[in-house]
Amino acid sequence: MYSVRRRGRVRATAALAALTALTAATLAGCGNNGVASTSSGGVVQLTMLTGFTGPDEASYQALVAEFNQTHPKIHVTMSVEPWATVAQKLPESWATGQGPDLATPSSDPGSIFNYISTNSVLPLDDATGTGTDQIDAAAFPSSVRNAFTVNGKLYAVPANNATLVLYYNKDMFTAAGITAAPTTEAEFIADAKKLTLSSGGKTTQYGLSLADNNTIQMWPVLQWMSGGDIVGANGCADVNDAASIAALTQWSQLVIQNHISPVGQAGADADTLFSSKKAAMEINGPWAAAGYKSAGINLGMVTIPVGSAGQVTLASTVPLMIERTTPHAAEAEQFLAWYTGKTAQAKFSEISGFPPARTDLGSSVSGNATVSLFASELPYARLYLAGQSKATSIDSDVYVPMIQQIERGANVQSATNSAAQQIDKLTGCTS
Repeated sequence: MYSVRRRGRVRATAALAALTALTAATLAGCGNNGVASTSSGGVVQLTMLTGFTGPDEASYQALVAEFNQTHPKIHVTMSVEPWATVAQKLPESWATGQGPDLATPSSDPGSIFNYISTNSVLPLDDATGTGTDQIDAAAFPSSVRNAFTVNGKLYAVPANNATLVLYYNKDMFTAAGITAAPTTEAEFIADAKKLTLSSGGKTTQYGLSLADNNTIQMWPVLQWMSGGDIVGANGCADVNDAASIAALTQWSQLVIQNHISPVGQAGADADTLFSSKKAAMEINGPWAAAGYKSAGINLGMVTIPVGSAGQVTLASTVPLMIERTTPHAAEAEQFLAWYTGKTAQAKFSEISGFPPARTDLGSSVSGNATVSLFASELPYARLYLAGQSKATSIDSDVYVPMIQQIERGANVQSATNSAAQQIDKLTGCTS
């Protein structure tokens, strides 16, 4: 996520301190807090608003600084605000043509629909292709490309791209007599049970740290593993189909009866539980690795265990878009082409720990085991509620409350039926 740690996740990497210094040194030669003077003659000034307020900001700033160094006729100034502030400022400023040239409107990919509906953003199709100064959309993961394509038009590029893997505490596994990380859902469940310890009727160690709110979604992955889903391709609810009910019943009972995870954790709570060595496993993204290692965890990382529906994980991405009325559309498109190009994405992956936002850079990341692991998951990664114009409401008003109910003992069939009715109202499903 990118300071998508809208969840408060730590995203430091060993290279960031050096990169911060590099970025500062690069920008120090410009006045106006890094903005080149408008009197510098023929230099197009582009402004970019993002929500990357976390430790990973330095990675984005370093990339922008390199673009500025290599493109003397274009200067991009990236400003950073909390996601909530971006959400407050951007809709009106873009709708009235008074906003930044480029912006990441939200950490939620579904937010693009709000800006498309107000005709606030520039379609990018005329700028796509395989040329040096073109956006190579075909190289984006298909799930990302499809999420950013509405009515046949591409409206955004990925500001970042991430997948989730299974983190585990090797010392806890050894103490439990488990010699290898789980590779199947059955092993995953068995290990979660075995790694859950109690004393005096109180759980002292959890097998798995699950979050259900203010987090990168974990529960949909558990559904997908068994072939379940939330919304189908036809826009109608799938959350109460047989596969979803079976998966949600199984995992909620593991929480309720076997106490494999606490109930009602936010993302930050789930992270803290794992980093404080009170949980043996957690599903998480690349931003967490450095923090967990710094916490002294003997850390293991593997792909998500495979369920009956095959290998799957969550994809996470932030849209980067151009204001429709910008007077510098060509230059903004050139920046996006460079930003998503092979050289820039390989560099960003190296300095941030994120996999590249392209599927053709395998050899470029193979030397970094962590990045390579997350990149290997890209072909199996799915975006949560991709393509749903009401994704934000489905998540916050329906799905999260439903998970919280079944974790506390609500009947899964009744809870999912109710959720399905609400989802169908939001999506307009009539079938």
